[in-house]
Amino acid sequence: MAARLEGKVAVITGASSGIGRAIAERFLAEGAQVALFARNRAPLEEIAARHPDRVLAVPGDVTRAEDLARLAEQVAARFGGVDSVVPNAGVAKAVPFADSTPEAIDAQFRVNLTGAVETVRQLLPQIRQGGTVLFLTTFLTQVGFPGLAIYGASKAALKSFAQTLALELAPRGIRVNSIAPGPTETPIWGNIGLPPEALSEVAKQVTARLMPGRFGAPEDIAAMAAFLASDEARNIYGQEIVLDGGYTVA
Repeated sequence: MAARLEGKVAVITGASSGIGRAIAERFLAEGAQVALFARNRAPLEEIAARHPDRVLAVPGDVTRAEDLARLAEQVAARFGGVDSVVPNAGVAKAVPFADSTPEAIDAQFRVNLTGAVETVRQLLPQIRQGGTVLFLTTFLTQVGFPGLAIYGASKAALKSFAQTLALELAPRGIRVNSIAPGPTETPIWGNIGLPPEALSEVAKQVTARLMPGRFGAPEDIAAMAAFLASDEARNIYGQEIVLDGGYTVA
């Protein structure tokens, strides 16, 4: 594998499983040094044990300002600067409209929007010229899906934020883009809050619209993340790249 990220430093949140972990593994394979942040300490330490010279493991929660401040301090002390910030941490819960209380809305927006934005804000002073910010949105910024209005709205807000941030940071030589994963085989799918029989039925309906005939893999998203973080993507600004197996065009 080409070492496109050799010499670069990346910070990845939600790095303990699923897409975040796949991005961490891909960035390491392409030569990067990485700071990994998540609530679950054990998987971060397992990755760090395999790459002690290139991994900083920082347990914490993106909804806690003190945890993000600690992340920024440790990154500065260990690496002295950042080339890529990937605020991947997110939650998805199925919530019918009748149950979409302010508390239910805040629970997802606090992680998916505010947590992602605050991660970048805390690390912004350390992002070097030529650096990148890569948000993770969702194919549901393109289409609706019953029960996922709060989740989709939180990610649509993040997409809009990313587009404006791209304009603000371009003069500093920092590129901002987003990846919108489609249905992907990750733990978040099983934790969405549906009973097993309903989850199975939804999976069948979704799969029928996917051109490969299967859910995507976290590694698909990681490959795109590595490209967007590399110098090969130096002319891509403010875009949302949809990787959804064709769901939104079916």
